[in-house]
Amino acid sequence: MSNRVVQGRMVTPETLAELVEGESVLEAESITDADRDCPECGGDVITVGYMPSVTEFVTGFKCQECDWSDDDR
Repeated sequence: MSNRVVQGRMVTPETLAELVEGESVLEAESITDADRDCPECGGDVITVGYMPSVTEFVTGFKCQECDWSDDDR
């Protein structure tokens, strides 16, 4: 599945990566389920791999229910 609902709205992988990063990204992979629960609300967490720059690949995590997000940096 490429699009998911996050906080009541449908997002693409690129949009999800931008929510985690806080700015535009060059490229994003498909959204997948993360094997963890949100530390703030206990909701479901999804993950997306993305490239914020030409030389960096980041895995971002975002709760589907609240504002919590994180990355693997």
